[in-house]
Amino acid sequence: MSSPGSEAARLLGQRFRAERVRVGITQMDLAHLAGLNVANYGRIERGKGNPSFQTIIRLAGVLGKDPSIFVRGIGLDAIPEAARPYTAAEFLREKRARER
Repeated sequence: MSSPGSEAARLLGQRFRAERVRVGITQMDLAHLAGLNVANYGRIERGKGNPSFQTIIRLAGVLGKDPSIFVRGIGLDAIPEAARPYTAAEFLREKRARER
């Protein structure tokens, strides 16, 4: 997903927390139902964790939501510049420029 502490991680955690609170369960309950350690789940909510895709799917499933709602709109601009990969378009533009 993103590096821990990034804007992407913060947004993801904020979205999981909002949905968990809306449903009315504790961090401990959600972590237990998703098969996670509560401390690790807490890190996700605080934007300090870096959950795997599988973890995002499990958490979304427990909350009865499609996983896409938790990551929608989070793009490359939400991760630190040092961790940001080149896009395919940027790569091809640079490659073509070097071939000339």
